[in-house]
Amino acid sequence: MPTDHVQEITELPKSRLNLFEAFGVELEYMIVAKDSLDVLPVTDQLIEAESGVIQSEIDLGKISWSNELALHVVELKTTAPEADLMLLADDFQQHISRINAKLAKLNPAGQLMPSAMHPWMDPFREMQLWPHEYSSVYEAYNRIFDCRGHGWANLQSVHLNLPFNGDEQFGRLHAAVRLLLPILPGLAASSPLKDGRLTGLMDSRLDVYQGNSARIPSLAGRVIPEPVFTEEDYRRKIFQRMYDDIAPLDPDGVLQDEFLNSRGAIARFDRGSIEIRVIDIQECPAADLAVLQATVAVLKALCNEQWSTMACQQSLDVEPLYKILSASIRDADEASIDDTEYLKLFGYHGEQCTVKQLWRYLMGQTKPTLNSSSQHALEVILSLGPLARRLVGSLSDSTADRRHQQTTYADLCDRLQSGEMYLP
Repeated sequence: MPTDHVQEITELPKSRLNLFEAFGVELEYMIVAKDSLDVLPVTDQLIEAESGVIQSEIDLGKISWSNELALHVVELKTTAPEADLMLLADDFQQHISRINAKLAKLNPAGQLMPSAMHPWMDPFREMQLWPHEYSSVYEAYNRIFDCRGHGWANLQSVHLNLPFNGDEQFGRLHAAVRLLLPILPGLAASSPLKDGRLTGLMDSRLDVYQGNSARIPSLAGRVIPEPVFTEEDYRRKIFQRMYDDIAPLDPDGVLQDEFLNSRGAIARFDRGSIEIRVIDIQECPAADLAVLQATVAVLKALCNEQWSTMACQQSLDVEPLYKILSASIRDADEASIDDTEYLKLFGYHGEQCTVKQLWRYLMGQTKPTLNSSSQHALEVILSLGPLARRLVGSLSDSTADRRHQQTTYADLCDRLQSGEMYLP
């Protein structure tokens, strides 16, 4: 969500890091009641239980906790950039157990639930905004956009922050990120349900996300960022347009900041990074880190021009990429790609393939280094499909059966607590 950078501790240091030297990772989870699995708006109580006071973020060493726009969502993040993604799954897993232990002592008792959308939340009835520090910014968003809808109140994602140092590195990284965004749902889609029903989409979170700021279309654009590859062009063509468009609705200038940008990848020149935000949260951190390591491996290859030149990568406009993204939102790993120009940028010489076939090819080409848990997670995703497809396999015969949905999502909560993959 665009508001998750109002306060931000996953920042790169003032001495800029170069490409792929370190990474910032953020994992968002919803808090639900342990008995009913309905959303439970108690993030402030969780933070108070841990730190003794209600505050927007807690530094707990390598991992920190922070609030989000919605009072039932908590974010776990790396406190500082980390050089080795492979080590982070265990750190996040330990904090999930720590949070669940705190939530279990509340009245009513709560727990964390994975996946990118709550399957039956009614956001118009159940949404509660974070009412404490920085609430003026959240209230401004709510006044302009009405944050009760799914696109604001009901979406949890993984954010990957990638450093760059200067315009040359930014242009190289931004080109690579733009190319990879359309196929990330093929690994990461985890949101096939909304309002208690299967939506027919594997990534319902991205579907609602792309419309959450429809009142001012320049905030999200087409989710795929425009082909701009210098800071000057980015500020002129993206930031300034957003600031101008929202100014009449934001007379106090509360939202005139980089965090206003809602694209699927956003440039943060204030800290020298690009943040990818089209990745749905998975069932456990091992799966999240597997997706991130696969992502980084392909981005490195693109930035190193393993298959195509930077000039060729920078030549693609928004619409061809958005077409592939739309297919991936709908069909995830089974989405078909018939854009030969796009495929050639990855060195894939066939005229057509599925997103799954492309990812298998890319993993063979890049061979990301994974620990055993993330290696298993990636094998499950590539063989059985992303979490959304596995959930659909469990629920397709009982779409309207709330009891079956509760059983399935209770199992997901157990998988999160134990750090295991969901296998239908």
